[in-house]
Amino acid sequence: PFVVALNKIDKISGWQKTNHVGRKRIESQPSRAREIFDEKVYEIIGTLFDEGFKAELYYNITDFQRTLSIVPISSKTGEGIPELLMTVVGLAQRFLEQQLHIEKGPAKGTVLEVKEEIGLGTTIDTIIYNGVLTINDTIVVGTKDEPVVTTIKALLKPKPLDEIRDPRERFDSVEEVHAACGIKISSPNLENVVPGAPLRAVKDNLEEVIEEVRKQTKIEFELDEDGIIIKADTIGSLEALIKESRDKGIAIRKADIGNVSKRDIIEADATQDPLNKVIFAFNVKVLPEAQEELQGKNIAVFREDVIYTIMEKYDEWLEKTKEALEKARREEYVHPGMIRILPEYIFRVSNPAIVGVRVLAGRIREGITLMREDGRLVGKIRGIQSQNKPLEEAKQGEEVAISIDGVTVGRQIKGGDILYTDIPARDAKKLREMDVLTIDERDVLEKIYEIKRKTDKFWGI
Repeated sequence: PFVVALNKIDKISGWQKTNHVGRKRIESQPSRAREIFDEKVYEIIGTLFDEGFKAELYYNITDFQRTLSIVPISSKTGEGIPELLMTVVGLAQRFLEQQLHIEKGPAKGTVLEVKEEIGLGTTIDTIIYNGVLTINDTIVVGTKDEPVVTTIKALLKPKPLDEIRDPRERFDSVEEVHAACGIKISSPNLENVVPGAPLRAVKDNLEEVIEEVRKQTKIEFELDEDGIIIKADTIGSLEALIKESRDKGIAIRKADIGNVSKRDIIEADATQDPLNKVIFAFNVKVLPEAQEELQGKNIAVFREDVIYTIMEKYDEWLEKTKEALEKARREEYVHPGMIRILPEYIFRVSNPAIVGVRVLAGRIREGITLMREDGRLVGKIRGIQSQNKPLEEAKQGEEVAISIDGVTVGRQIKGGDILYTDIPARDAKKLREMDVLTIDERDVLEKIYEIKRKTDKFWGI
């Protein structure tokens, strides 16, 4: 049997967290929230049916062998998690009992955490999920580099709290452990072991076990010449974060296990692309020297303990940063703009002329020279105002008042005239090459090219 975890029920509009379980949790919701929930569930049931699966909410199922169980949950609020665990455990006990067996050979396990313990040095907290592990066994454990081969000095289980008298005597030593169990291992040369790494006990097949651990520890992916930096706490979380990043088309120049170090900050700052000055830090710390190095540097560090939160915050940052970069790039060049002088809004005819205009396309800014449709220059914009407030620029569709130096209304310009921004040839050429113009700006740029090339066939080339 399969179980489908239907996550993010807390995102439903109007959803209210309750202490009810199963069907009662849904029935206790406001009517609109129930309607949305039902719509989403039936949509998912329909999608699964199209793929050849019959599915239903777990509390409506009578035959779990023929129907997929759907358990509504929220990983954020914790709603539905007990029911999900209950369903999985119940189905496993009911249908998988005959398939469950434990081998009695050399132990296989996974490292959960690497810790420094008083009087013991570096230790590893490990889950043994198969086989038997005994004191003095030779084990192979995955590291950042090559697997380490070492001999167990002690197998330790924590004492009950009421028996602890001295912090250095928090553990009981045992001679042997059987799957499945958690155990602390004390052994030499564990400093470079990484959480999530495989652990294997060795009998007479050392080289074979080393190769097996090497393959399981090695993360197969290609680094890019330029890109972001990823740091994570375990091999599994690092692989997951790499996959999410690749799915979004994010280039990765470095991916490693461990805390964010000063070297990571320096490497991130060295990249030329501001969109790559990024560090994803999943469930790890930013070391003090890295924090100090980070001061004054334009580096974005996304440090979270949920991968999706990192990706969501990155997306928000990326959008804002792109907008800021585009604005900065725009300010380097004179941009195309086309305006129409509104005849009913002539406020002053000269020194400077002040007129109301509508921006027909593109944009205008302070300090920009204007020209007529015949290519003749008519003056420079001194200022832009809207409702008596000064503006740096005005965009398509806006109606504003502008003051123009060096022009007299009724002579060089008049109400109803169409004027264009006067763009230097090098700016026009660069803007054609860059992908920063909107559709209306590109249209205006082409009109400016037509005007300019009436007198200079090679303008803007």
